[in-house]
Amino acid sequence: MITARNLAKHYDGFVALDGVNFEFEDGEIFGIIGHNGAGKTTLLKIISGLVTPTGGELFINDIDVVRNPVALKERLGYLPEESRLYETMTVENYLAFFGEIYGLSPQEIRVRSNQLFAALSLEPDGKKIGEFSKGMKRKAAIARSLIHDPSFLVYDEATSGLDPMTSRFIADYLRRLKSDGKTIVLSAHNLYQVEAICDKVMILRRGKMVAFGSMKELREQFGSLTYTIFFSIDNPGKLIGHSKTYRQEEGLYVCDAESMGELNECTGLIGEAGGKVEKIESRYPSLEEMLLKIGK
Repeated sequence: MITARNLAKHYDGFVALDGVNFEFEDGEIFGIIGHNGAGKTTLLKIISGLVTPTGGELFINDIDVVRNPVALKERLGYLPEESRLYETMTVENYLAFFGEIYGLSPQEIRVRSNQLFAALSLEPDGKKIGEFSKGMKRKAAIARSLIHDPSFLVYDEATSGLDPMTSRFIADYLRRLKSDGKTIVLSAHNLYQVEAICDKVMILRRGKMVAFGSMKELREQFGSLTYTIFFSIDNPGKLIGHSKTYRQEEGLYVCDAESMGELNECTGLIGEAGGKVEKIESRYPSLEEMLLKIGK
């Protein structure tokens, strides 16, 4: 269980975090989103024990992170937004260096490194890290965060700036880590990815938590189910003058409805005008739409 109570962080009068509260279970993926400057990285650094909050409490299972941040380190895998790799080292030596810091034996380092290379489709080939592509460098940084087999991971923009294939690979890999029992806290600008993989999501705005919950709970908070009606009609002029507006899309006409009542109204008008409903799609607001609604 990870529990935060009234977490706050002030920098010379600037309020980066203002009374943030949340709770989530072990073995979940927890996403933190918000516009630039919302406080995401500050919160991640507090959760990682890298920044001391101005006020509040944070407990990760039996560890009081505020009072004893060092106790968290052996269980923590941290990935900053910028990889900050030792680019003159080979990835084998890079992982060995950090494995030794965590007290792993040479044999343990070798086994863990090979497991991570295979899991991440990372082929070192004796190259120095500076010769790697951006995607390969990010994979090397993820391998470094996992070399000591931590149970708790904090990832800041794990897929930022990566090509779509590598980004999707890493998102799928995070799902596998969750299935292995890892607890993951992450921030991401890729809201579709957050929506797809996170069990809980927090939305920050100017240091305050404005929403927290599962995607189902957030959808209920920010808007109900809406409907899109796709239809064909020989004479669209018969719809002119009605209160509903229509547009063309994918060779069909389209009408949007905000409720079941509007849905019935649209389909009724279409039928009266001699049209045929081809399909109806239902949808909830996306995380991007929620952020737009919240504003900066």
